[in-house]
Amino acid sequence: MATKSNGQKFDEIACLYEISNAIHATLDLKKALYGVMDLLAAHLGMNRGSIALLNPETSEIHIEVAHGMSPIAKSKGRYKLGEGITGRVIETGRPIAVPEIGDEPLFLDRTGARSGIDKSKISFICVPIKDGSRVIGALSVDRVFEGKSPLEDYVRILSIISSMIVQKVVMLEKINREKDQLREENLRLKKELNKKYSFSNIIGNSRKMQEVFYLITQVAKSNANVLLLGESGTGKEMVANAIHYNSLRAAKPFVKINCAALPENLVEAELFGHEKGAFTGASRQKEGKFELANGGTIFLDEIGSLALESQGKLLRVLQERELERLGGTKTIKVNVRLIAATNQDLAGAVEANRFREDLFYRLNVYPIYLPALREREADVLMLADYFLEKYAKEYDKDIKRISTPAIDAMVRYNWPGNVRELENCMERAVLLCNDHVIHSYHLPPTLQTAEDTGTHQTQSLEEAMEIFERELLIDSLKSSRGNMRKAAEALKTTERIFGYKVKKYGINPKLYR
Repeated sequence: MATKSNGQKFDEIACLYEISNAIHATLDLKKALYGVMDLLAAHLGMNRGSIALLNPETSEIHIEVAHGMSPIAKSKGRYKLGEGITGRVIETGRPIAVPEIGDEPLFLDRTGARSGIDKSKISFICVPIKDGSRVIGALSVDRVFEGKSPLEDYVRILSIISSMIVQKVVMLEKINREKDQLREENLRLKKELNKKYSFSNIIGNSRKMQEVFYLITQVAKSNANVLLLGESGTGKEMVANAIHYNSLRAAKPFVKINCAALPENLVEAELFGHEKGAFTGASRQKEGKFELANGGTIFLDEIGSLALESQGKLLRVLQERELERLGGTKTIKVNVRLIAATNQDLAGAVEANRFREDLFYRLNVYPIYLPALREREADVLMLADYFLEKYAKEYDKDIKRISTPAIDAMVRYNWPGNVRELENCMERAVLLCNDHVIHSYHLPPTLQTAEDTGTHQTQSLEEAMEIFERELLIDSLKSSRGNMRKAAEALKTTERIFGYKVKKYGINPKLYR
């Protein structure tokens, strides 16, 4: 039966209970281990004790926490695997109990904490701290020598305590690994966001788009409110993303709201939040979008859809940088940059008294007009190629290019739905395409219909077939780089027939080499 150094009976259950509480009371490992040392001194009559940990990368052992040692003595407690009793215990994974350290040559007293003390009156017990077969450290204790009585009870108790310590260490290792993984994932996602919303991902070489790029780069690093104008589908949300993620607020929240999708009676609650009981169904307090975006950017899409009453409350937030939740009396300060977007004529809405003039001028600090796709004809093919690559990869299809007639059809089309319509068009074409080329018949009917394209021509069936046949011949020559034999094989015909058709339609194979 284990006893304290003063001969009193040792209460094992109380000791283990208190040590368990101390270990799990904090996520600070060092603080928990010092708590264990203090309790061992109180319950077990420990004079000195330490917990040494193994560095698996260097195979060096150092004292992490100690009781009854000066900081200088603790700093000297460094061992190699197999060196001294502590090094031997960690190397073998087996405990060692020494009744009298003065008679044990393995005991090095590297710390010097026992200098000037009669070592024949000190017993030393050291047990491994093991996670399965992996030894991560050792727990050691000094006690007053109690004669030749066995030390097995102390070994057993310390082994139980070491198993409790290792559970804590393993748990913290797991938590730290998960934190590191989350940190790495967060950094990866931030990099992806920055890459996804960089200016280079807004596609366009036309003069009007170059003007848009210039305006974005000029305003991004400022805190100025931005008003994005343009038809639906021109990429206003993408530009808003680019402005935020290239601004000084990039690490802060970016909150998006479609004002047209908000019911009129819920606009205020959504934007500015509400208190519990503010209205029927408000069972709890809720932060508004402006509070959630504090320090960052808020994007209000379709802002022209806001009712006049809501416009007035929005104006106050922009002017005063403060708000009150619905049903509340507390004033809440907010620091938010506003990016607004609309496909409406706000100036005309002001004249018609459908939009507040003072709000319009507050929003219209830095307007950016996004041109319709029909105004940037030079960008149609570039955008089509981008969406072709995107969806060919997504649907795992080996599609190399877009045929000339399909390009002509896209360039002639008016694109009332702008870039969004072009993207949908290319996704559909990729889904329908079963070879390496997007043909005009893969495009939606609106691009093939004369009334929609504005290129009405009366064609007979024979003429239409000849146009289609000529397109196939040219596509095959492009794929074979002008090689007549390979082009004929690709169309499953003879080189003689292929040559006849080429001559019939006046096609020059050399142009495709």
